[in-house]
Amino acid sequence: MTIEIWAFILALVGVLLVGAVVGFFLARWFFKKELEKNPPVNENMIRAMFMQMGRKPSEAQVRAVMNSMKRNQ
Repeated sequence: MTIEIWAFILALVGVLLVGAVVGFFLARWFFKKELEKNPPVNENMIRAMFMQMGRKPSEAQVRAVMNSMKRNQ
């Protein structure tokens, strides 16, 4: 009876380890896929947002927005 319990415990630990490894790689794959679809904000996006608001941004304003975003991450 104790051999069956140890076999069950070992099988359970093995399944949990395999699940953790598979879950890690699946999460990494999904994360990369989302970053390709929705890349992080860059300077061109900031300029486009300013233009949509009806303003022509100076280079200093673009750099200030980029720096503030980097500080808040």
